[in-house]
This record gives sequence, structure tokens and C-alpha cells, in this order.
Amino acid sequence: MSGSQEARKPSAALMKPLQPSQELTAIVGLAPLPRPEVVSKVWEYIKTHKLQNPQNEREIMADEKLQAVFGGKNKVSMFEMNKHLAQHQK
Repeated sequence: MSGSQEARKPSAALMKPLQPSQELTAIVGLAPLPRPEVVSKVWEYIKTHKLQNPQNEREIMADEKLQAVFGGKNKVSMFEMNKHLAQHQK
């Protein structure tokens, strides 16, 4: 039983709090956060501001704050989003 419980635990590296970039702090705040929490807060922001394309929910329509994180792009796929977020955490 303990083997299956350990398999579900996220790796220590994944849960290590990372400092968000200045652009990302506009969305997630100043405090260092683990990657999963950053992704969760960004999704919260996207849903609150209705930034998902209603015709294609995999597409995120970036407002000014998200464009700063997404390298100036005005829309990205949800898969591409994680790549951009990784570049904004140290």
C-alpha cells in the first residue's frame, strides 16, 4: 500500500517554491510558490477575467498582464501556457 501512496506524491522539485518574475507577480502575487500553485492561480485569473476562447476552450486570449507573461502573444494554447510560465519562475 505504501508504494502506491508514494507514487501519488508530487516530486520535491515540483513542490519547491519558486520566485515569480515581475510580469508574473501581477497575476500570482509576490510570494514564491510551487509550480502547481502558480498554474492554479493563473487558471483562476483566466476564468475570473473570462479569457478562455468560448469557441475553443484550449485557447487563452491574453489580456495585457498575460501578454507580458506570454512573450507579447495575444493568444496561446493551454499547453503552450505552461512553457511560458516556466520561463517566469526562478
